[in-house]
Amino acid sequence: MPRHLAEAITARIDPGVAPDGAPRPTLSLAHVHRIARETGTHVRQVELAALHAGVTPERYLRNRQTYDIPDQIRLLEARAAVVGLGGLGGTVIEILARAGVGALVLIDGDRFEAHNLNRQLLCTEAYMGTSKATIAAQRVAAINDAVQATTHTTFLTEENARDLIAECQVVVDCLDTIETRFIVEQAAREAGIPMISAAVAGLTGHVTTIFPGDRGLEMVHGPRHHLKSAKGAEAVLGNLPQTVVMAAAMECSEALKVLTCRTGPSLRNKLWIMDLTDNTFEVLSLV
Repeated sequence: MPRHLAEAITARIDPGVAPDGAPRPTLSLAHVHRIARETGTHVRQVELAALHAGVTPERYLRNRQTYDIPDQIRLLEARAAVVGLGGLGGTVIEILARAGVGALVLIDGDRFEAHNLNRQLLCTEAYMGTSKATIAAQRVAAINDAVQATTHTTFLTEENARDLIAECQVVVDCLDTIETRFIVEQAAREAGIPMISAAVAGLTGHVTTIFPGDRGLEMVHGPRHHLKSAKGAEAVLGNLPQTVVMAAAMECSEALKVLTCRTGPSLRNKLWIMDLTDNTFEVLSLV
């Protein structure tokens, strides 16, 4: 850590108290920004320097009961791709940015339309016709300016998939077409990174985590070459906001497990299924 940065952080440490009453040295948001300006350092680097010194940036204080300092460092140093920035994707980037994932690659060639208003958190009446990726980047910056948002205002295809997710540690599938999910899965497999996949339809949804080498989506949808429709059940049952938000939250839970290298139970080779009609949740084995 550069000496001038270490000195600037040390001079502004707040004794701090955690929510459970334990003493915990912290660095306020205002001080993070001031140090960044004074030293010409990016906000993320200031936060990382503080964490390496055992100081928790105040914005992450409520993470600490679950994510310790090494976890938070891993998150800030991580890079995650989010493919599809509609209902699922808009909620996913909201959660990942607040958790402190340091770099987000935002991929979507679509623009907002009125029928998105019922469930897509990024969509407002003022944004009709605006690029979803552009608004997603603005939202990330408004939430956490330590997070670097890279936007791709294009649709993911077999030709560009590998390049779009390059250097990421995880890719989160927030798409609404089964065929494109298979493309993402193949790109993730070639890149050697996990993929978190979700789908929603009406009051039901599912989430699974796929690592390179897993059979993955074919265990959920059948072989790719046997697909009868590019669209999933959402084309018939619609998309509801409560279902979208719950599925997106589960995707983020899985992505954060991957990025913090936590070894607890995950949805690898499993399918988490929810049905809000009768409030049931199941986890099915895919092997």
